Amino acid sequence: MKRNFLFTSESVSAGHPDKICDSVSDTIVDAIYQLSGDVSRNRAAIETLVTENLTVLAGEVSIPEDQSIPYEELARKTIAEIGYTDPTLKFDHQCEIINRIHKQSPEIAVGVDKGGAGDQGMMFGFATNETKEYMPFPIIMAHRLVEAIDTARTTGKISFLRPDGKSQVTVRYEDWKPVAIDKIVLAVPHHPEVSVDTVKETVYEEIVVPLINQYGIPFERSPESYILNGTGVWTIGGPYSDTGLTGRKIIVDTYGGMARHGGGAFSGKDPTKVDRSGAYISRYVAKNLVAAGVADRLEIQIAYVIGHAEPVSIMIETFGTGKIEKEKIVKIVEQVFDLRPRSIIQQLDLLKPRYRKTAAYGHFGREDENFTWEKLDRVEEIRALI
Repeated sequence: MKRNFLFTSESVSAGHPDKICDSVSDTIVDAIYQLSGDVSRNRAAIETLVTENLTVLAGEVSIPEDQSIPYEELARKTIAEIGYTDPTLKFDHQCEIINRIHKQSPEIAVGVDKGGAGDQGMMFGFATNETKEYMPFPIIMAHRLVEAIDTARTTGKISFLRPDGKSQVTVRYEDWKPVAIDKIVLAVPHHPEVSVDTVKETVYEEIVVPLINQYGIPFERSPESYILNGTGVWTIGGPYSDTGLTGRKIIVDTYGGMARHGGGAFSGKDPTKVDRSGAYISRYVAKNLVAAGVADRLEIQIAYVIGHAEPVSIMIETFGTGKIEKEKIVKIVEQVFDLRPRSIIQQLDLLKPRYRKTAAYGHFGREDENFTWEKLDRVEEIRALI
């Protein structure tokens, strides 16, 4: 079924208040896997809040009694690495920290330790062959923009940039394929002595143009199609201007709104929480199915019950692009992929400190080896069953 439309996705920088929180929470998750001994029973569910000169840590951790984690030290180190070291921003790594992290409930641990899911819920995975990353182009372009802006800031290539920022990309689709970028909107804080026009032109030439050339999707610049800091001057961003919380950017973290979402956030959670590992295996399944030629666009839903290993349901949607029947695709999934939580953790090697890297620029469509759910290693097995 042919369809032409405009579609918009957004991303946020590593210095966005919500992403500061995701990074701190995931740094603590990584810490439980850097402890000595058997880490398979270590657990974490961490929430972070940041506001003017304050960071609050809360949640549950389960680690051996003879080991400890320097929560406040890790939080300060993470905040500094992101770029908040200047007190004039009214939030920096020397801010007040309130720590309310406590031990995980043993009632939850009972079912999880037996290999069951850490919670009930449904997770969605998605893949499309419209980009080499098997991701929707709007969210990929939005991620790459803020990632490039952050890199230009941290390397000093563009010296007047400050932490925080957003991107928004509107893409024109024809017959479900991206054919042009319709609008690029950026929000970037900068030093007050630099004019908005200087920021706008520098970011366009150094960041936007190279990315447009890289992806080869045309963009016609005009005052309406390229907007930077649309309300005018923006000099102080971060938690002073906008309080942040862990898990508030779940659409940024996934598919930019192009696919459905089960509602559960990822950051701060160890992989026994199927909000995270279930979403990762769903992406792994969807990407391998699309790469195998099962469909051009594919969404999968998997649902779990707390304490139980087997999913209660699997659903496939191909949006009219499927090459075989949906019922057969479900059978292929059941035959090729083990969707029990403990098996997911083993397949994707999730008991390692790999989570801080996921906190900014999306959990999917990444080429870093830490993103094991992006592997295309089941394609031939799927093709043999088509």
